[in-house]
Amino acid sequence: MKKYETVAGYVTRAETYSKLMDHLREAEECCYVISHLHNTEDSPIDNLLATGWRGIGQLLEKVRAQIVALAAKKGLQ
Repeated sequence: MKKYETVAGYVTRAETYSKLMDHLREAEECCYVISHLHNTEDSPIDNLLATGWRGIGQLLEKVRAQIVALAAKKGLQ
């Protein structure tokens, strides 16, 4: 279980949102790095895996964008 910042003993929405965005950004970056590492190999399976990891990174980017859009409607940004 992660530790969350609190105000008067209550978890804050903004801090949790910030933590979520940081984790998603880090996961996206890791996917791109794994993709790059597979691209350094010459086998067809590594090319396929590189494409898959890049796709997962792009999906995480879309997830972040959707969360930002939802947060903007709620005034969390």
